[in-house]
Amino acid sequence: MTVLAHHTDTLTRDALAVLQPGFEGTTAPAWLLRRLGEGLHSVGLFGRNITSPGQLARLTAQLRAERDDVLVAIDEEGGDVTRLEVREGSSFPGNLALGTVDDTGLTRDVARELGRRLAACGVNLNWAPSADVNSNPDNPVIGVRSFGADTRLAARHTAAYVEGLQAAGVAACTKHFPGHGDTNVDSHLALPRIDAGPDTLAARELVPFKAAVAAGTKAVMSAHILVPALDATRPATLSPRILTGLLREELGYEGLIVTDGMEMNAIAGTYGIERGSVLAIAAGADAICVGGGLADEATVLRLRDALVAAVREGALPEERLADAAARVRDLAEWTRGERAAAVPGAPEGSAPGIGLTAARRALVLTGRASAVEAPYVATLAPVANIAVGDETPWGVAAELAALLPGTAAGVYREGAGAGEILAAAGDRTVVAVVRDAHRHRWMTRALDALVAARPDTVVVEMGLPRAEPRGALHIATHGASRVCGRAAAEVIAGA
Repeated sequence: MTVLAHHTDTLTRDALAVLQPGFEGTTAPAWLLRRLGEGLHSVGLFGRNITSPGQLARLTAQLRAERDDVLVAIDEEGGDVTRLEVREGSSFPGNLALGTVDDTGLTRDVARELGRRLAACGVNLNWAPSADVNSNPDNPVIGVRSFGADTRLAARHTAAYVEGLQAAGVAACTKHFPGHGDTNVDSHLALPRIDAGPDTLAARELVPFKAAVAAGTKAVMSAHILVPALDATRPATLSPRILTGLLREELGYEGLIVTDGMEMNAIAGTYGIERGSVLAIAAGADAICVGGGLADEATVLRLRDALVAAVREGALPEERLADAAARVRDLAEWTRGERAAAVPGAPEGSAPGIGLTAARRALVLTGRASAVEAPYVATLAPVANIAVGDETPWGVAAELAALLPGTAAGVYREGAGAGEILAAAGDRTVVAVVRDAHRHRWMTRALDALVAARPDTVVVEMGLPRAEPRGALHIATHGASRVCGRAAAEVIAGA
């Protein structure tokens, strides 16, 4: 092999190594396996790739047959954002529920059990936890994904979650640096902006990330947000000042830096994914997450070729690309070592039912309801944000029907009113289920009218509980996972 050919091969392998692509289907396509053999080191899994734990384990085994040290990443936060149980709803409450309980031991145990289940399926990198401080209650994309609006609480639970997840041999990826909590725009759709000053950012947004670094998080995910106090021109994912100057040099972080999905409109709609990927690696990112929407071989080749061309044209230092690829390989080696050291089966102290236990502890009840028999469950459903997705079931109807046979239910969208719900309910007790009612005026109007007409109405808030409690009984679950619905249903049924 000539020197030039060897150099080209090294560049190509490094460019493939920094990509974390997705794919379609529940088995690995031939093109993905081929690229793993050529130097691709990471694969991202989404709900479309998973039907059961057994199928997922077979899929990851198929990937490892091609590359033993492959990083298999997933966006499994538990709570509202689940990929492992995308068709059933999560067996774990999310961050807000854990923050509401405020027991770091519980958070650590929940994360460890979640990590154990991921590891058993062959997943070794989790794009979680969210360390964002939810300082803006109107935030359309964070909300219950945050441990809360209190900085110190978010910091201690972020650290506990990282420790628990990594104790199970799964690398944590703390997100979304430098903090996505004070935004009112979803970065899937546009570029959010945070106008807080440097002192506020240091005292609020950065504190949980410092805690994650101290806890040894193996990865950090960047946010597609503009923070003028840190960089007036570049979003965090593309900013050398933020990724290298702040995260690496000031916070002393040495692990893997992963971008949020590059096909999100905050980047794709302003820079394009090829230029955005080059700028991200040049800024200090080590891995390019893509595949939530663009999940084909052509996208992988476009990004690979863009990175190689940028090195040859002098737009991306070759040593920066090599350093990024080395960090990916280092994390892959750590996960392989953790997998080899793992003891088969559930570890000592694991608690398979801990998710429901945590969800029960997170409930906050206001008022008291009379005994309910075969109620009418009216779910007032907003449009789900893209991170959560609308394919995951939520609510209390199915859980209540299992406890109270004869329960009836209906789903209502924007524009529906109390009259429509009352007509369907007849003389049954109404259980009104909402999600972030404070963000949806049509929900609050419907709730007010329902409670005025039927004072015995039970209200279940499964989002951020900011609206005034209503109804004979108001239940705040602090999340919409399956176990949160189960916990609320038990209260309503008197179980």
